[in-house]
Amino acid sequence: MPPHGYSPSGAVLNEWARGDLAVTGQMQLFGRFLVRLMTTAITLLGVAVIVFVVIRVVPGNPIAMMLPPGATEADIATLTALYGLDKSIFQQFVIWAGGVLQGDFGMSITTRQPVLALVMGRLPATLELSVMALVMAVFLGGAAALGGTLRRGTRTEGAIDVGAGMALSVPDFLWGLVLILIFGVLWPVFHISGRVTPSLDLPFSSNFYLFESLLRFRFDLWADIVSHMFLPALALAIPLAAIIAQLLKQSLKETMHLDYVTLARTKGYSEIHVITREALPNAILPTLTLVGVQFTFLIGGTVIIERLFSYEGLGNMAIDAVINRDLPLIQGIVILFAVIFTGVNLLVDLSYALLNPRLRHG
Repeated sequence: MPPHGYSPSGAVLNEWARGDLAVTGQMQLFGRFLVRLMTTAITLLGVAVIVFVVIRVVPGNPIAMMLPPGATEADIATLTALYGLDKSIFQQFVIWAGGVLQGDFGMSITTRQPVLALVMGRLPATLELSVMALVMAVFLGGAAALGGTLRRGTRTEGAIDVGAGMALSVPDFLWGLVLILIFGVLWPVFHISGRVTPSLDLPFSSNFYLFESLLRFRFDLWADIVSHMFLPALALAIPLAAIIAQLLKQSLKETMHLDYVTLARTKGYSEIHVITREALPNAILPTLTLVGVQFTFLIGGTVIIERLFSYEGLGNMAIDAVINRDLPLIQGIVILFAVIFTGVNLLVDLSYALLNPRLRHG
């Protein structure tokens, strides 16, 4: 409290006002985090309920698929009771949800192994493929956007726009087929199947082969792994690169007309300097938000791409689980995908609030 009779100056008042705004902004950011956290929890619960119910009302008996043709009804009933499928859907869900809260996702019907161990064993391969695809998409899309902005109003910009439109109009699995035909058949320079050459000795202690090969300075293994990942990652990256190129180029074109960019030109800076140093830092925020959101769709797109390239990831396992009607494994995979999707969206939302001063300061 200021002393009695004290009359603060304008500077002091401004300082107090800035402090109050900062506290208000932090409280609003914390409230935003709590709301998003609650929304995430409700979303995960909804996904769990929907998936659990849907895969059980679909016709077909997964237990009958496990047993030989000569199995009796008694054998089917015994195995059904073992997996708890003789109970009501509500009872099954309560038992399953209680196990999930304790880290037990059940046993796979086809492999007789813990679902959590199976899923976590394949997750690193999918994450590495997704991260590599994201890096390639950012590089290709960013380069196209900068090139189009630098050559705006010319035929080069038009060619980049046409190329981005074509890249976006073709789905990733068709790009995968095209890449297999070109670089796997006509010009075989990359591997088109698997994650690593089977004959190689892998001294890894984890399933993050790409990252661990770098940490161990095993560049021979790293090159082989990249050769297997390059085509599926590129197939995933091309459509996303087109989206990044279109959005970033549009943001750059809008930023190029602002006063501070014009001032930089009057100071004699080159056009490349003006674009990369002045316009890009302010134009990139919407693109970063988009990249974070699209990363979740990128992970979802790995399901078909991994199958196409016989890549040993989570997406390939998901298709096998659906074919075999492995209910516990399907549930575990879907829940993990849902956790990744909601978690990434939560981080993107909070990162946008932290990077955007208008939201950070209320």
